Amino acid sequence: MKWFDNTALTIVIIGAVNWLLVGIFRFDLVAFLFGNLSWLSRIIYTIVGLCGLYLISLYGRINRLD
Repeated sequence: MKWFDNTALTIVIIGAVNWLLVGIFRFDLVAFLFGNLSWLSRIIYTIVGLCGLYLISLYGRINRLD
């Protein structure tokens, strides 16, 4: 499952960069590329959110290794 962890982490990092762009420049890259709340952009936002929720489990797995 390490590949899934890495994929989820990459998606969340890309989402974080998008939020950085929104916060600093008021530029939403996902909306720019796929349309403002189109079905495709909503799917992308959902995938980023689900990956973020999945990565919460990373805390438990990291603490278990210590």
